[in-house]
Amino acid sequence: MAGKSSTWTEGSLLQKMEEKLRMHSKRFVGLGFALVGWLVGWLVSASAWADEGMWTFDALPKAALKKDYGFEAPEAFWKHMQKASLRIAGGCSASFVSPQGLVMTNHHCVIECIEHLSSRSVDHVKNGFWAQQPRQEKRCPEMELNQLVDIMDITQPVKEATQNLYGPAFKHAFNEISSQLQKECQSAPHLRCEVVSLYRGGFYHLYKYQKYSDVRLVFAPEVAVAFFGGDLDNFTYPRYNLDVSFLRAYGADGKPLSTPYYFKWSFEEPKEGELAFVSGNPGGTSRLLTTAQLRYVRDYAWPRRIARLSELRAMLQAYGERGAEEKRTATTWLFMVENSLKVIKGRHAALADRHFFNAKMAEEKALQNKVNASAELKEFASVWSSIENLVAKQTRYAAEYVAIEDAFRTSTLFAFAKTLVRAAEEREKPNASRLSEYIDANLPNIETWLTSNVPLYPKLETALLKFELEKMREALGVDHPFVKKLLGKETPARVAARLVSQTKLANVKVREKLWKEGVKGSADAMLLFAKLADSSSRAIRQTWETEVETPATKEGERLAQLRFQLFGTTLSPDATFTLRLSYGQLKGYEENGHPIPPLTRFQGLFERATPFEPYVLPAKWLKAKPKLNLLAPLNMVTTHDIIGGNSGSPILNAKGEVIGLVFDGNIQSLGGDYVFEAQLNRTVAVQSMGIVEALDKVYGAKRLLTELHEAAKTINTPATSPIPQAAPPALQPSSDKP
Repeated sequence: MAGKSSTWTEGSLLQKMEEKLRMHSKRFVGLGFALVGWLVGWLVSASAWADEGMWTFDALPKAALKKDYGFEAPEAFWKHMQKASLRIAGGCSASFVSPQGLVMTNHHCVIECIEHLSSRSVDHVKNGFWAQQPRQEKRCPEMELNQLVDIMDITQPVKEATQNLYGPAFKHAFNEISSQLQKECQSAPHLRCEVVSLYRGGFYHLYKYQKYSDVRLVFAPEVAVAFFGGDLDNFTYPRYNLDVSFLRAYGADGKPLSTPYYFKWSFEEPKEGELAFVSGNPGGTSRLLTTAQLRYVRDYAWPRRIARLSELRAMLQAYGERGAEEKRTATTWLFMVENSLKVIKGRHAALADRHFFNAKMAEEKALQNKVNASAELKEFASVWSSIENLVAKQTRYAAEYVAIEDAFRTSTLFAFAKTLVRAAEEREKPNASRLSEYIDANLPNIETWLTSNVPLYPKLETALLKFELEKMREALGVDHPFVKKLLGKETPARVAARLVSQTKLANVKVREKLWKEGVKGSADAMLLFAKLADSSSRAIRQTWETEVETPATKEGERLAQLRFQLFGTTLSPDATFTLRLSYGQLKGYEENGHPIPPLTRFQGLFERATPFEPYVLPAKWLKAKPKLNLLAPLNMVTTHDIIGGNSGSPILNAKGEVIGLVFDGNIQSLGGDYVFEAQLNRTVAVQSMGIVEALDKVYGAKRLLTELHEAAKTINTPATSPIPQAAPPALQPSSDKP
């Protein structure tokens, strides 16, 4: 999973990258001197520019919507939007778009499913997939959809349970109360409950989800058009991507899910300036961090990640050149690595921009001055120095933590082994004393992952494990005890080849048995290797959690309390990979003096196409060109505030109809991890009419189109109040809106 913990600790940053959360960001264009004064004022006074915010559904900015857009809606409208929106447990968003459980999301959000359903002889990634008949819909081995059904405020019991506790005592008490609340909530196998920290410990909520594990692929285009332009065009605009796929959720009876909660399709081109909503699951932002925390990310975490991912990309590229099958099996990994690398480079550039960082320091100094000048706030004066001391400890321990506890993340076989070894030990302990990922509430999700019948490729696994072992040795040095313990007198290549060839964990039946019966007595090579690594791994993790992570949580709570006293909740909380609402409008922008229109059209796709990758169009697209309406919209940009995890989010008009599908951000949007800049930040989406045009003229997907049309005719959403015909002034600062 991704986006569930603080983004400033390097361990969680690694988790996000390695678990392949798709991020929406790009290289950063300097904020410039003109922005500095505004940024300082915004951060100190909590007065933000138009359309900023990722709002939880229990605290929607209804007054701002009424003031800025003249929009009001009954509670039933928002409740429907909440329940029609979905989260893909692996790190994306989605939504129901028909009463028969049809689900819309991005192609890149289901590319692993598409790969899992492919083989040497049938490559659905390259050639696409279309189930012309219901019986042809194929189940995705690892996919789980989450529908948010309830939000409960548990701040008081959590605060009472952890009051005046620090270090391991705090963590134990927090685990105990979290486990208890999750267990009470998760009363049936089809439910998933998560404790969510908002405002970095200011509030705690319990989110209850209905989960759907029988998810089947209905339609996916060829990767060449879904990711048209490849890495060159990634995180840019104008774009020409059909980054869409359709899934279907099935019920426990094995039949397509019947649901009243779904979004109707809009079959009209939207108008620039009209109000629109994004309902999705942004993964994580870092807008409430101190400059000490951001400096660590800038100077240590990101440079380390950039170096590692650059080398991993080179390895995967070389591996793919060995042959056609090697290229096929490495394609998804390479896509994810290249995407993550661009994201991190861009975010690093954002933090390295001196105007931005000077503004952050000025904002922090102004806040400190407020505290020092007020007798009522003096108790918070030490929070910045405390966090700075924690950052120093983090810097000291990070290299070992990353190389030992976060080691071998790219190897699925090692991940299976480590999970089985740890689960066997953790399940013997009281719930509150376990590592947090192994509490009772999480065990069903672990079991589902372990027992999913996904294809594994021994050659690729060997190459990835060899790479990981080399990086471990390089980071720690050949004389480090952990390196000596794992490698002995062997080379990384020999160890990797031996472990992959002598493990049976690729067999799902073996994993099922080990999960039920435990790993004691097993002679499996990968399990023995995981056991060998585990004592050192647990030791550095305990140091990290005791001296860095847990104290940082407590200091984050103090900073949150200060902000509440000064600003209340006029700022939305940092993203947590939970359901949020953003509002904005279809709107172009200006770049280097050139106007960028809000819509691109099919004509531009064919103009950009060449006979050479990454601009090669599939043959069926070239054949369909005479039938296509080349003036139909394909992609669009909006002013919505989004971040990684929003991939697959629907864009909805004021009537709650689908007008687009989020898949990216423009090059300026990277700064959105740290601050939202409404004049330039743009969300990039596939336009709903472009999806319909392609389904009809290129793919002949009549069954799918009929389902969307029929769903649009039914009455399933509450009406909203009328909205003004004339769009309100766009992108204007408002002194009293969040």
